[in-house]
Amino acid sequence: MNNILKYAVIGVGSMGNNHARILSDMPGVDLVAVVDANGQRAKQIARRYNTRAYTTSEALFEQEKLDIVNICVPTVKHHKIALQAAGHGVNFLVEKPIAISIEQGQEIVNAAKEANIIMTVGHVERFNPAVIELHKRVEAGELGQVFQIQAHRASPFPAHVLDVGVVTDLAVHDLDVMRYITQSEVQRVYAETAQRIHTSHEDQLIGILRFEAGMIGKLTVNWLTPTKIRQLSVLGERGKFIVNYLTQELTFYENGATESSDWLGVLQGIKPGRMIGYVIHRQEPLRAELESFIQAVRDGTTPVVTGHDGIQALALAEAVIQAGQSHQTVTM
Repeated sequence: MNNILKYAVIGVGSMGNNHARILSDMPGVDLVAVVDANGQRAKQIARRYNTRAYTTSEALFEQEKLDIVNICVPTVKHHKIALQAAGHGVNFLVEKPIAISIEQGQEIVNAAKEANIIMTVGHVERFNPAVIELHKRVEAGELGQVFQIQAHRASPFPAHVLDVGVVTDLAVHDLDVMRYITQSEVQRVYAETAQRIHTSHEDQLIGILRFEAGMIGKLTVNWLTPTKIRQLSVLGERGKFIVNYLTQELTFYENGATESSDWLGVLQGIKPGRMIGYVIHRQEPLRAELESFIQAVRDGTTPVVTGHDGIQALALAEAVIQAGQSHQTVTM
């Protein structure tokens, strides 16, 4: 592996532009090209970051010798471009969700394995420092037994997202984070979905998950709220953690009934205790994600988010959509 990694970003819309911005000034990385079907946009971003512009991934792989590409195109195109990258022996990050279907996602993972390259899926919330701190504290047993995990993710309707609905685009973040925090797979899913603004997919979700380890999960996700909300809470016998993704804050509301006699746990009941706000070293999650993946490529190690993680999150999203359409519980 060269000291300077030759990098390209394929798809420089809103998310891809952020990838290019970060990579353009990252040590040890040479952003050699950007790709976008919109030639004017490709040239504009290329000028901004002093790099080359292409309008097709085929031209990119033919002309450039690359170490890594980030695939930031619409979901329906993930499969084609990921297979191209694997075919050229190029490590890649594919934005979430991994693909438009589980079958295509598995083909992507298999192609990367056969090519002996490193791949990851862009589940960026894993790299939010408040989420990382929450994971450490839950894993250390600070909540005791975990009862419930709940996500609330809402924002105005994004007119540019046409190929998928709110479950695959937004809720997939929380489905991945829930697996990460609970360290448990989902046993069954029930959901109610609705289509209010989107022309072809759902834009509202309320979902219930039952985890194999016994916890209950709840998802409240929509594109119908005039303000942006990104919140996660975890309830256990010793209290409740709340994460604000946007401000990167982690707060703990203690169950005062367990303060003096831990061995009794919840048998003592529930009463208010201390409220603790933790000091979080804030950082841009996308930058942390890219730094982590680059290090995995350099070291030849397993990335934080694996292809399997991406497929599991997509499988859960598909189950949620199925439950919402059928109005029946879906067993995983």
